[in-house]
Amino acid sequence: MTYLRALREQRRGIAVLLGWSVLEGVPALLSGRLVGLAVDRGFAAGRPWVGVAWLLAFAACAVLGGFGLRQVFARLGAVVEPLRDALVRQVVRGVLHGGTHARQPDASAVARITRHVEVVRDATAGVLVQARALLVTTAAALVGLAVTVSSLAWLVVLPVVAALVLFGLLLPSLARGQRRLVMADEGTATAAGTVFLGVRDVVAVDGAGHALADVVAQVDRQAAATVRMAWSTALRGVVIALGGFAPLVLLLVVAPGMVRSGELTAGGVLGAVVYLSTSVQPALRRLADTTSTVVLRLVVALRRLAEAAPEPVVVGGDAEPAGHAVELRGVTFGWSPTAEPVVRSLDLVLPEGSHLAVVGPSGIGKSTLAGLVTGLVEPQGGEVLFGGAPVRSVVAEVRHRRIALVPQETYLFTGTVRENLALLAPDASDAALLEAVAAVGAADVLARLGGLAGQVGHAGGGLSTGEAQLLAAARVYASAADVVILDEATSSLDPAAEAVVERAFAARGGTLVVIAHRLSSALRAERVLVMDGGPPLLGGHDELMAGSVLYRDLMAAWQPAPAAG
Repeated sequence: MTYLRALREQRRGIAVLLGWSVLEGVPALLSGRLVGLAVDRGFAAGRPWVGVAWLLAFAACAVLGGFGLRQVFARLGAVVEPLRDALVRQVVRGVLHGGTHARQPDASAVARITRHVEVVRDATAGVLVQARALLVTTAAALVGLAVTVSSLAWLVVLPVVAALVLFGLLLPSLARGQRRLVMADEGTATAAGTVFLGVRDVVAVDGAGHALADVVAQVDRQAAATVRMAWSTALRGVVIALGGFAPLVLLLVVAPGMVRSGELTAGGVLGAVVYLSTSVQPALRRLADTTSTVVLRLVVALRRLAEAAPEPVVVGGDAEPAGHAVELRGVTFGWSPTAEPVVRSLDLVLPEGSHLAVVGPSGIGKSTLAGLVTGLVEPQGGEVLFGGAPVRSVVAEVRHRRIALVPQETYLFTGTVRENLALLAPDASDAALLEAVAAVGAADVLARLGGLAGQVGHAGGGLSTGEAQLLAAARVYASAADVVILDEATSSLDPAAEAVVERAFAARGGTLVVIAHRLSSALRAERVLVMDGGPPLLGGHDELMAGSVLYRDLMAAWQPAPAAG
């Protein structure tokens, strides 16, 4: 499990925290004893300066414990932040490799990252701070109390045990309430996200009332879960009060008689009060907070992350492709077992050096085809071969190096232009990178950024979408990929710039598949695959114009720009 692995990786940091905890526990161990000595040997004996000296010793212990606590907080971030990063990666990978593959923002995934991961992060910090302090403080206080007033230890044990038993009986109800609250939060995020994404469709079909009712129902469910959780929390407070205040009340009732009989000293009673009020009672409150608002939230959040974002299965085997020909044999794929397939019984052969354009309306399965060829998507029927081997069985490193997908949504990271361009070819020379930039028509972009040493902002900040697409194209051009798939990768370029990019890749060598944004891509390709929901049509432009009514209609509806070429 990602969580446990991340904790194991931080075991040295956790050990350091426990080491400083020993220092933090010194005041809890000695507080009551030092106060009792200050009374018995100092103030009650007519020696005030001796009493002051014992109190100063107590103050010194408190300072020492405070220093230990400060070191705990100073080192806490080094443990919990790597844990948070590991969980975010798990959620993102789970969404990308999970079974839904929705081509739209996943609102529930956003809720998991922003809520569940942060809950795990904060809860882990709470466990490391509160549960650790609870164990250290309680153990130290009970030892000190037993030494100071051993005859009164039973006054503490019985109420505390009773409170712990009752609290244990409440835990299942608290866990169920916490889970209901988590699921209600996700339901609200999913309902609201769905409405916001489809607001145009909602308005078009006059469905505002129905959409509002869905969101309101989820909000009501979330509110009800919050109220139920509040009642459980209030009951928890009553139980903890029993264990926290009952020992102190019993002590105040019993102690006067024991002092009169000489069984206890006044300093011993005061020391016991100090242990109970400053250590045991706060420790019980922290127990309630740690268990119900930290540990339970941690367990529920981890369970939800495991359910909704399972760790992805690594795709890849030990097959070595012979060449880079691509073949699809009877490939069928739908986004769920009951959904209508977006690709059905597709046979397609792409010999080495092929140039194919894929055209068709949006949502018809063109990008799905790209995912099938790259091995990112597993077909429900048939097989996809790369170099004669099933593409998902090819050694992962080989597949990633030899098949490159350039998506419409370009990502550039913070760093130099060279670092961005050399991502897929880390050993490429400056000359090779400059050649790639020139080939795809990105020279002006490079000059504006200040050359290869220029800086790129976060996610391509400071660049237009078209400029970012040109740099992404240059990055793949400079790679060693034998098969390049442009999935509407030039959608933000004008027709002339798009033609430059496609012609550059066609002349580069290898196999080129263009998921066409404009039908001009079909004019430049050797073969065209037309997808319209029925049997795909494959052929050259002239062949399709002569034999396909659909293709002729598409071309007739398209008005090519003069610069498309």
